This record gives sequence, C-alpha cells and structure tokens, in this order.
Amino acid sequence: MSLDILGMVSTKEASETRGSFFDGPAVDTAYLTRFAKAHDAAGFDRVLIGYGATSPDGFAVAGHVLASTERLGVLIAHRPGFVVPTLVARKLATLDQLSGGGRVAIHHISGGNDADQRRDGDFADHDTRYERTAEFMAVLRRTLTADAPFDHEGRFYRFAGAYSSVRPAPPAGIPLFFGGQSDAAVAVGAQHADVYMLFGEPLEQTAQRIALLRAAAARHGRTLRFSLSTRPIIADTEDAAWARAEAIAAETRRRVAAATQGGQGFPGLSNSVASERLQQVAARQQVYDDRLWFGVTALTGPGGNSSGHVGTAQQVADALLRYHDIGVDTFLIRGFDPYEDVVHWGRELIPALRAGATRQPAGFLPVR
Repeated sequence: MSLDILGMVSTKEASETRGSFFDGPAVDTAYLTRFAKAHDAAGFDRVLIGYGATSPDGFAVAGHVLASTERLGVLIAHRPGFVVPTLVARKLATLDQLSGGGRVAIHHISGGNDADQRRDGDFADHDTRYERTAEFMAVLRRTLTADAPFDHEGRFYRFAGAYSSVRPAPPAGIPLFFGGQSDAAVAVGAQHADVYMLFGEPLEQTAQRIALLRAAAARHGRTLRFSLSTRPIIADTEDAAWARAEAIAAETRRRVAAATQGGQGFPGLSNSVASERLQQVAARQQVYDDRLWFGVTALTGPGGNSSGHVGTAQQVADALLRYHDIGVDTFLIRGFDPYEDVVHWGRELIPALRAGATRQPAGFLPVR
C-alpha cells in the first residue's frame, strides 16, 4: 500500500506555542513562501490549507504555494454552501492545469462551529449541512468529469446545461477528501469521498472506525482511502521527546490562560462529533499505545487535531506504521513548532515512514 504524507501551511506563524492567532497581519507572504518551500524540500506530498470564516482565501493561498514550489501539492479546505459546486470545479481544474497537473485536491468540511458558519451567513443545522455537502460533492465530481453539459435539480442546487471546459490534467483528477464522525457524516463520506480524514485516535478506536466506514462504503459499491492526522513530537532520545512534550503542554497552558483572561478564548473551538471524541479519549488518560499523547487536547478543548505521537523519529515512524497496517495510507502531520518541525521531519521522520511503508505488516495488536 502506498503512503502519502501531508503537512499544513499557514499564512503567518501561529500555533498553540508559537506566534499569535490574534495579533499582526493575517498574511505574512515571506513566511508562507518559506514554509511552503520547507515542505517541498522535506518530501511532503501535499499541504492542507485551512478554512475559517475570517481567514485568508484558501484558493489564493493555494495558488501562491503552487507557484512557490516545484512538486508540492495542495489540499484546499472548503465549506460547501457558500460557492456553487460548478464554479468550485472550474477553480480546481484551472489551478490543476496551471500547476502542471496532479497537485490539487479538495477537503470538504461541513462545519463544526456554528458561530463560524454564521459569520459567513450559514444558519443551517448540522444534518442539513451534511445533506448539502453530499449534493455538493456529487455535482462537483460530475462537473469535473462530464463530457457534455448536464442538468441537475436537487434540494440545494439547480443547474441547466452545467459544464466545465477546463478539466483536471489526467490521470490524477481532483481527489475529494472529507471529514466528520457523526452518523450524518459517515453517510456522506461513504458515498462521495475518495479519502476519509480521521483525527489521531488510539489504534483500537481507529480500527473500529475504519471497519465501520469500509462497511458503509461497501453498501454503495465503493472503497475508501484513509488519512490520519497527528502532531508528532520528536527528539534525539525518548526522554528528550517526552520532556519536549511537557514543555509544549506548559506553554500551551500558559497561553490558554492568557487568552481566557483577555476575553478572547482559545481559537478553533468546535462542536463537531470528531472533536468531542478526542475530548472523551483525553479525559480517560493522556497516553495510549505507548506514545499517542493527549496532553494538549485536554488543555485546548474541542477543536482540530491536537493529539500527537511522542518519541524518537524511528519510534514515531514505527507507531504511525501500525496505523498503516490497519488501512491508513495518508498521514497529515503538523508541528507545534511549525517551520522547525517540518525541517526536522524531512531529515528523519519522513524517510523512516517511506522506508517502513514497504515492510511486511506486523499485524494489529491493540495496546490498552
């Protein structure tokens, strides 16, 4: 099974422990360029470009990343409901052609934060958003592949003679990524996604989710690929890695307290089922499977991916390859020290992951 490695770029330096989410300009062009080039040099396949109702436009950021790098692909996060799928298809296909083909993918986020949805004028409830995402993805795929104009009339979209003269460069096309863990999300992703994105949960829970999603996709005659998101913390020795994790937790704790006292709250909070699942795992204990750590998860509250594997580069690679054994073929890794971690991972972690992906699977033995 192949292995894809994804990172994540941002338009300014900010994490739980670095920079500021609130102060300074939203776009630091020099930083974004340097950050993208570091991912390219480190051997990443793609970088995720996030989405927020107050954030810089992801398609524009993607264009800059593609123009600044030689081979790096982009995964553009997108919330269905604000731009029609026929236009999004043309935007994606145009970027793909301009960047040489095979470098563009889209990640569908139906919305895990009601307040952030409303900033862009979306007041639809949870299940309605997922129904809209399903129709969006169906029309998007059809627009990207249709040889002739087509009509469509659904609950959310209506088109007459829809067609795109620009097509993705063959043979890769535009992969459709998707995330969500509610029953409504599973129904959508099983039917429409190419790659289903999962947060970094323990091995046993991840195996259970993969089995559930595979069964749901099989009912539609489909197969899925799976991506796992984690925040690796590596050092030259295992003790040094755990010491670094504790330092990250201490700085995160300090910054969360400061943000709370300042009345800002910590950014990225979510009411999604996936985020709540991480919180439940973190409440039970902080370490699973020897090195999957939830120290930051417990501090920041429900939000994006916050769990991470801790150890030497080889130890973390071995831990991630156990997920590879149970069906994960894509890893999204992003750091608490964003730029420095990317450079470090390119020297050790990424080569170890690629070398290990060709080994014989050791089998799944869940650690409790």
